[in-house]
Amino acid sequence: MLKCNEFYYLAPDSETRPYWSDLTGNAPSNAPCAMGCAPSPAETAVSSDPATAQAPAATAIPPTCMKDELVAAQEICTRAKAAVVEMFSHVRMGRALELENIGALVDDIASSIARHPNAFISLARLKSLDDYTYMHSVSVCALMIALGNQLNFPAELTRRAGMAGLLHDIGKMAIPGAILNKPGRLNDDEVQLMRTHPQEGEKTLLATAQMCDMVVDVCLHHHERVDGNGYPHQLAGDQISLFARMAAVCDVYDAITSDRAYNQAWDPAVAIQQMSTWDGHFDDEVFRAFLKSVGIYPVGSIVQLKSGSIGVVIEQHPASLLTPKVKLFFLPVLNIYITPRIVDLSDPEQTDRIIARVPPQRYDFKNTERFWLNDEVPE
Repeated sequence: MLKCNEFYYLAPDSETRPYWSDLTGNAPSNAPCAMGCAPSPAETAVSSDPATAQAPAATAIPPTCMKDELVAAQEICTRAKAAVVEMFSHVRMGRALELENIGALVDDIASSIARHPNAFISLARLKSLDDYTYMHSVSVCALMIALGNQLNFPAELTRRAGMAGLLHDIGKMAIPGAILNKPGRLNDDEVQLMRTHPQEGEKTLLATAQMCDMVVDVCLHHHERVDGNGYPHQLAGDQISLFARMAAVCDVYDAITSDRAYNQAWDPAVAIQQMSTWDGHFDDEVFRAFLKSVGIYPVGSIVQLKSGSIGVVIEQHPASLLTPKVKLFFLPVLNIYITPRIVDLSDPEQTDRIIARVPPQRYDFKNTERFWLNDEVPE
């Protein structure tokens, strides 16, 4: 049974073995999780192979269209940011972590993703420099939920994965604001101090009554790499829990596709392509599942079609990674914007196809998110 106080390291062959997350040899308590994650009443087998894992029976949530779900997702994003700002501020002031309302927030995010898998994740990726730390946590929460769904986790385990994503960077509240928000690159001493945030987060979470062990583990180990070159413990391969391996992918993807103080956001499709070349960084099976959850060309990606036009991906096709809906807006041969036109590449009669990812900087595209969010033409 996967309990909140007992979790497993899952290897690709689905062998499981219990492991205690505090790395001190201390067995966790048998108290229930403070986040309301009650253990399943039946034994639950969880596989890291999405082809063999058994999805649980669940109440179906009616799907919505992308346009409608973006409206609902915006309201949830606003509430989520406020909740995380308040939670992180309490931690920075040395107050106890309060989780009463966080579980309901995770449920709202999970419901939005169930209604439409693209809307919330795409919207949460758009964040300002000022709210990066807070919205990054919200984004990783959503990405963990989507990845858990792709891996066919039981609903309760997916919920815990979302909670782990929401709290994975709580240790950054122990880092001085001057370093956390430094506009330029950190020097060596600052990098070393920043790299203490997983242990600082572990301290915060272990001080929280009835905290879920898996959430603590993700906080502590989301910067580990499968080749053993991560931190803080240089764990390798399946020494790293499945949940921490998931968080490693989600954390990096959101970070490099967001504007930060010292880095301009990467186009989502370019980010996926680059991450796929980083040998030894991510678990291969987890990364493949992540790719299926966000797409080879995530919403917001700038792509060029065989016909020559350039457009922005506005929606994924649920059964095909290569045939999203694309809103065409630019003709590079004439270097002009054109009347927006939506092309559904999954249409059997459609002969056009994507031939290239296009970094927005190549044509000095700005504010392209406005184009897939509404009908404005980027400037």
